[in-house]
Amino acid sequence: MNAVDQTLISNIYAKKEGYKNVYAWFSKLNKEGLAPLYITMDGERSVIRAINEIWPHTKIQRCLYHIQREGMRWLRTYPKTQAGRDLRRLLKTLCRITSFKERNEFIASYVAWLNQYREFVLSLPRKEVVYKDLRKTMALIYNALPDMFRYLNDSKIPKTTNTLESFYSRLKADYRKHRGLTEKHKISYLNWYCYFKNRKYSNTL
Repeated sequence: MNAVDQTLISNIYAKKEGYKNVYAWFSKLNKEGLAPLYITMDGERSVIRAINEIWPHTKIQRCLYHIQREGMRWLRTYPKTQAGRDLRRLLKTLCRITSFKERNEFIASYVAWLNQYREFVLSLPRKEVVYKDLRKTMALIYNALPDMFRYLNDSKIPKTTNTLESFYSRLKADYRKHRGLTEKHKISYLNWYCYFKNRKYSNTL
């Protein structure tokens, strides 16, 4: 999806998201002339790998909502440790960051959290759920941090994939009304759905 005008650039029907599918798809788009400067996406590693290979100069903006939702899911609604409660409180601020000052405050707060709780986390028994939850959340933030705040440099870069996710939710809801389609008809349904979505949008301009 083009984040500026919300038109759909391309779509494929795939039973499972993975490197093989997206590499072939991106290669085709690359040959057709698509050269994105930025791509806002979740943290699916196979897709990031394909992007880096097809468009090595394209910058990735990690979806802040996905980071926030995933981290808070791992930390649970009611964390059992103070470390978990403090980290969850910090993650709740992520999607509200709109300036470099707020970005710097977020990073400083996370570094302070690490300094305070790193030894505590490492001291936890490896098999305990609390340890696994905290470690997964720490890894999530560590891996995403370099690509969290590119949107602050350009207002045209969306910080979440919410617009695309909203479209996909509507697509799934409408598709469920037509269960029983053959795979051939599923692909046709998807293609026509996306075509009419773009046509409807263009008629409103």
